[in-house]
Amino acid sequence: MLDAKLTQQLKAYLEKVTQPFELKASLDDGPKSQELAELLDEISALSDKITLTKDGDDARKPSFAINRPGEDTGVVFAGIPMGHEFTSLVLALLQVGGHPPKASEETLEQIKALDGKMEFETYFSLSCQNCPDVVQALNLMAIFNPNIRHVAIDGAVFKSEVDEREIMSVPSVYLNGEPFDQGRMSLEQILAKVDTGAAEREAAKLSEKAAFDTLTVGGGPAGASAAIYAARKGISTGLVAERFGGQVVDTLGIENFISVTKTEGPKLVAAMEEHVKDYDVDVMNLQRAVKLTPAEVEGGLHEVTFESGATLKSKTLVLATGARWREMNVPGEAEYRNKGVAYCPHCDGPLFKGKHVAVIGGGNSGVEAAIDLAGIVGHVTLFEFMGEMRADAVLQKKLKSLPNVDIVLNAQTTEVTGDGSRVNGLNYKDRTTDENHHVALDGIFVQIGLVPNTEWLQESGLELSPHGEIVTDAKGMTSIPGVFAAGDVTTVPYKQIIIAMGEGANAALGAFDFIIRN
Repeated sequence: MLDAKLTQQLKAYLEKVTQPFELKASLDDGPKSQELAELLDEISALSDKITLTKDGDDARKPSFAINRPGEDTGVVFAGIPMGHEFTSLVLALLQVGGHPPKASEETLEQIKALDGKMEFETYFSLSCQNCPDVVQALNLMAIFNPNIRHVAIDGAVFKSEVDEREIMSVPSVYLNGEPFDQGRMSLEQILAKVDTGAAEREAAKLSEKAAFDTLTVGGGPAGASAAIYAARKGISTGLVAERFGGQVVDTLGIENFISVTKTEGPKLVAAMEEHVKDYDVDVMNLQRAVKLTPAEVEGGLHEVTFESGATLKSKTLVLATGARWREMNVPGEAEYRNKGVAYCPHCDGPLFKGKHVAVIGGGNSGVEAAIDLAGIVGHVTLFEFMGEMRADAVLQKKLKSLPNVDIVLNAQTTEVTGDGSRVNGLNYKDRTTDENHHVALDGIFVQIGLVPNTEWLQESGLELSPHGEIVTDAKGMTSIPGVFAAGDVTTVPYKQIIIAMGEGANAALGAFDFIIRN
């Protein structure tokens, strides 16, 4: 199962284990059980602190628990955690084996203080880049709180459970047998949901903070870059975000970040976060901005209010709240979100293996999604509103070469249809003939561009473009003195990671220049 390079890396990691633990496998006679047995044999041979038994009686087979001697740690993998989940397996082995996690002491104490029995189940796919964060967070909670148990389940191996629970999006998390949440979640987000008093405590703590010299609102590439450049100037710097990393977290392949031949969104975000932490930046997560109150006089303090009730003040601001996937806004889309309507082909594509799906959008993201899905699903139909696709020629050529792809141009989606529990098709109008059509489908992947996250600025007096983007000058300054903006939320053309980083640096330098001149 493991090649020589991976075996050597894992052996080096396992040298960090400080206490013995047991791998307890539950197997049957099937091929997947044989694969898992082979993997566990290879792992147990790499450290004398690992014991392997194959007499487990878990109803899910193949599966295995990672336990300390005489203790049910509560960490279980059902399936074979390779692909993106191999990192989750390695971390679970290390943490059960006594190696300390990266979580802060404050976070670990919060986990230990949680009351009541909590049995989590997470359904993942091996190609899902969003799933590991959820699996790793819940594993950590199980390891540090004996009242918590977590089973990470490969949906492809346990397809009958996926069908029975009508799971059409991963990660899907259940708590004590009931739906808990779907999609990427950080450890902090999960804790905020199960620890009911956490948000209120955090809001009170934030509101007591002294005013910053520069506060960046948003934690994507632009926000991270702005925070680093501001902190390097030696001024008090804060970064507050709803989710560190922003939309980059949901990006799979990145091949145009100069000097890095190829990487993935989660890896780039992890590197950005480590870089920010190298500086004296106060990072505040899980805070959604809802209101900007500009300074009453030039050089005064600007105030940002958050959904939690917290408020923060700063001499200058860098607004970098980014953009989100544009929705179709047609009947049925909201009703069937995560029930066949999806926005991440890499995450949810494997759940539609052998089925007929649609991709909405003929730009680069839509065509790339259709190409990826064509290798997994039975058939892909791409719908484009205009009379021609807008994707790069090389992508269009690749798409048209695939035998299981249809392309429908001049198609205006008018409705998502379903049977009440899941998608069964879509209705569209042919814009050249005005004829209405219905296509039977099992899933719909929406890839039609981005919307700037500026709704919270509508009452601020800030100048916005007709498309809702923040208007900035050459230094990143907005129409309000001392308020700067950067990245996909602004009018800057070409929404690219590398451009957002450059614009973040530009805005931070502009903010510093504003401070020293005022």
